Amino acid sequence: MIVKPARLLLAMIAMVALPSFAQNVATVNGKAIPASKVDQVVKQVVAQGKGTDSPQLREAIKKDLINREVLIQEADKQGVGARPDVKNAIDNARQSIIINAMLADFVKKNPVKDADIQAEYDKAKAAQSGGKEYHARHILVENEADAKSIIAKLKGGAKFEDLAKQSKDPGSAANGGDLGWASPDNFVPEFSKAMTSLQKGQVTDAPVKTQYGYHVIKLEDSRAVTIPPLAEVKQQVAEAVQQRKLAAFREELMKKAKIQ
Repeated sequence: MIVKPARLLLAMIAMVALPSFAQNVATVNGKAIPASKVDQVVKQVVAQGKGTDSPQLREAIKKDLINREVLIQEADKQGVGARPDVKNAIDNARQSIIINAMLADFVKKNPVKDADIQAEYDKAKAAQSGGKEYHARHILVENEADAKSIIAKLKGGAKFEDLAKQSKDPGSAANGGDLGWASPDNFVPEFSKAMTSLQKGQVTDAPVKTQYGYHVIKLEDSRAVTIPPLAEVKQQVAEAVQQRKLAAFREELMKKAKIQ
């Protein structure tokens, strides 16, 4: 069979055009959505641990890209992108994306070493050495008279947990005033001083005034601070070291910059 030149030319054009068409997953009003765009989003989703590469995921991403293209074309028709507020938002987003990419590059080029992690862990461990944490309860009221009344009731045999229901602290009132185990540094100075002066099971003899009101404090127990082994907190320590490096990098750039 002999193929006529015209038909042969059409066949060749079709063969050339086919790969180009296959590179697009859809077209919206003549605007192509390339398959590479789907691949890119799939990689991002998988890298973030939000899914695995599958036909279902790809179809969902394809539909989302089509939907976004329809919406952006309509927004362009309406001139939304030319509005000053939108331009400002786009500029801010652009800055954030570029800055985050630069910082990500910095992290890759300056990885946290095991020696850095060990040094940070040893420093934190030394700082906590000999430290104590306390398990306390408290009842917070607005005035001193109410606090004194509560102390009198406790001395008369009332249960701390029952009286704690009237506490003005919403975070602990429902739990009998229980504050859990915490370092004294977690509380305001007046509260910490009163709490650490108590013996196990003892209640403050007088109301403790702070910026929040008047407290009646009971110490349930105290114990030495327990430092978890490095293996359990290595990731957290590494992140802390990395954040310190990033902060130093920012500070160095600020020092070099001419700011008027």
